[in-house]
Amino acid sequence: MGAIAALTAMTRLLPAVSPMTIALALLLVVLGAATLGRLRVAIVVSIVAMLVLNFFFLPPVGTFTIADPENWVALFAFLIVAVIASQLSAAAQERAREAVSRRNEVTRLFDLSRDVLLTTETTGGLEALARHISRRFELARVAVCLPGDHDWQMYQGGQVPVVISQAELEKAMASTRGVLEFDAHARAYGGHVTVESAAGEPVSLIPLRNGIKTIGVLAAVAPGVDLGTLDAVAGVAAIAIERVQFLHEREAAEIVRQKADLASTLLASLSHDLRTPLTAIRVAVENLREESMPVEARREQVRAALAELDRLTRLFQDILDMARIDAHGIVADRQWITPADIVDAATAHVRHALEGRVVRVDAQSDAEVEVDPRLASAALAHLLENAAQYSPDGEPISVRATAGARGFEVSVTDNGPGLDPGELDHLFERFYRGRMARQSSFGTGMGLAITRGLLAAAGGQVWAENAPGAGARFTIVIPSATRAAAVVE
Repeated sequence: MGAIAALTAMTRLLPAVSPMTIALALLLVVLGAATLGRLRVAIVVSIVAMLVLNFFFLPPVGTFTIADPENWVALFAFLIVAVIASQLSAAAQERAREAVSRRNEVTRLFDLSRDVLLTTETTGGLEALARHISRRFELARVAVCLPGDHDWQMYQGGQVPVVISQAELEKAMASTRGVLEFDAHARAYGGHVTVESAAGEPVSLIPLRNGIKTIGVLAAVAPGVDLGTLDAVAGVAAIAIERVQFLHEREAAEIVRQKADLASTLLASLSHDLRTPLTAIRVAVENLREESMPVEARREQVRAALAELDRLTRLFQDILDMARIDAHGIVADRQWITPADIVDAATAHVRHALEGRVVRVDAQSDAEVEVDPRLASAALAHLLENAAQYSPDGEPISVRATAGARGFEVSVTDNGPGLDPGELDHLFERFYRGRMARQSSFGTGMGLAITRGLLAAAGGQVWAENAPGAGARFTIVIPSATRAAAVVE
């Protein structure tokens, strides 16, 4: 309107301007309005331009009367051209807006599909799906509703939860039964229901279909999203739900397979590690039946039998510890204790393995840490036994235990050949035995795995590395409070 007024005022000041020139100038204004505005705006501008052309520029000027019949033809031609041009421009704009909307829809569906493919966790996967839908399509209220054994499970994704009765969900599920029809105009399959929420807002209930089977309902308050887009979102959501179920089944199958592998590995390990001590005990007992055997020889046979019995006892203790770790049956009981006391308890527990070995201990005794002494000493005992078993005879084993800023910290270093860098990532896996370990006649590969499990229950961690110079170093850190040790007189 401002452009028409300005054009009229400017041309009124110019002498002898042709009405045809004015009509073309006004037509440009109409076309500009049609390009920038909607159809109704362009029509109003066309009518106003026609009236201005008639009143100010067609004789008799100043009235809406037209004296020359040719001017009637020119006036109506101007109006028709302006309206047709407005309609064509409006149609082009509508197609452009629809193309942009479809492009945005495809982009959002692609982003949603990518979110689904990048989701690999089964725990919380459906909640994550609902959040992805809410974020990608800017929906403040959306929920994925799945029927359960007794009631419906609703996975909310928006900032405001969708509140809807189970009866409405059951009704929406029932409406999907029958012949599956596709509405080409709405770009959606049948079965869509619109109900009112507890807050009085219209909620669209879109069936979640896998093929022709309905597995749930997508509830959304989406006034700015058309039905076809919601149906496409529901299709992607149904695929995502099926994928989460497949991932869950795969994890369950993987757990079953791992249990079967562990059982077979444990059986093979036990069949090997039980055979040697049982054979040694049998031989010792058979030798003790000889009455003519000297006393010293009898004592040697008894010591051999007892050593093999201790070996069997440790083996079964390892099995029990592993079972407790798998069952999450280990609870830490923190007490104040010095690092030196923990090292003493650990060395006493594996005195049989350290017999004849040189153990250099540097343990702090003037400070206390709040840890579970049973778990800490048991974990350290496995490292000491491991160092004694896989390091050369005559080489010293160094133990250093402190109470520092990180809590209780202890390291065990041997002077053996060290660790293979390619085995560092597998050392703490159960039943794993490295190249050096496989050369030993005894061992199930559970010691380091038990150490990691015990420390996990105590809130600590363990790692392995090659010490500077030569040998392997295993380090335990249990975060804990520290204090000065109490002085007892």
